[in-house]
Amino acid sequence: MTTETNSVLETVKQAFAPVTEAFTKLQNMEVPEAARDFVKKQAETAKVRAADIHAGSEKVTAAIETAVAGSVSEAAKISRNIQDAIYQDTEAFFAGIDRLVSATSLNEAVQIQSDMVRARGEVFMSRAKASTEYLGKLVADGAKTAQDNFSKVYTKTA
Repeated sequence: MTTETNSVLETVKQAFAPVTEAFTKLQNMEVPEAARDFVKKQAETAKVRAADIHAGSEKVTAAIETAVAGSVSEAAKISRNIQDAIYQDTEAFFAGIDRLVSATSLNEAVQIQSDMVRARGEVFMSRAKASTEYLGKLVADGAKTAQDNFSKVYTKTA
C-alpha cells in the first residue's frame, strides 16, 4: 500500500507540476515599472477622491447643523410668541371682566363688551397679519439658507 500511495502522490505532483512551476515563477517575476506607476497613480487619485468625499461630507454636515440650529431657534421663537399671546389674551380677558363688573348700567356693560370684542378682533387681525408676514419671511430665509448651504456643498462642477 505504501508503494501505491507513493505512486498516487507522484502522479498528483506531476499533474500539478506546471501549476507549481508557474506559481514559483510568478513569485519571482519582476513587475514592470509602468505597471507600478499605473498602480501608484491610481492610488493617489483614489486618495484625493477620498479626501474630496470627506470634505464634501463635512460640508453637508455643517449645512445640516446650520439648518437644524436655525429651525430650533425659530421653533423656540414661535413657542415664545405663542406663550406671550396666551398671556396677553388672559390679561385682556381679566381686564375686560374688571371693566364689565364696574359697569353701572346695562348700556354701559353692552358698550364695554362691544369695545372688548372690537379690540380682540383688532388684536386677532394684527396677529394674523404678523404671522403671515413672519411665515413668509421664514420660508424665504429657509429657502435662501438651503440655497446657500447647497452652493457651499456643491462648489465643484462636473
